[in-house]
Amino acid sequence: MSADPSQLDFWKEPVFPVRAPVSQIDIDRYRAKLKQAMSRAIRESQYDRPTIAARMARYLGLPSISKASIDAYTAESKTGHDITMPRFLALVHATGAHWLWDEAASIQGVTVLFGDEPFLAEIALKEQERRRLTAELKLLKARPIAITSRGRR
Repeated sequence: MSADPSQLDFWKEPVFPVRAPVSQIDIDRYRAKLKQAMSRAIRESQYDRPTIAARMARYLGLPSISKASIDAYTAESKTGHDITMPRFLALVHATGAHWLWDEAASIQGVTVLFGDEPFLAEIALKEQERRRLTAELKLLKARPIAITSRGRR
């Protein structure tokens, strides 16, 4: 027996979470969250920290980025060492952890879609439009239509 599509599964996490933006950032909590996420991306990467640093530097066209810089960007105790946007971009590239964009943007109430995922959102929008049009047509067809003669034979 298949589940009723109108019933929610309380144990299943949504693929595309719906978020609300925060009215004010708790900078310490946000900084810690990003540093933890970047650390996780590095841990889960196939590359070690020196290789990630070299990949970042190459991506940015810089002579080098030190492993110590990466360590500072990911150390929660280093509150004065926030990563810049270009270096964050390079870290995402170097680790392949594109999910970091979603992690960084979630505080503003957005969900980042990757690859072909925007097509799923477009399909859902078109389905919603189709349901709306179907409902409008049903209302129009429910009313009797009287056609008067226009004098043609």
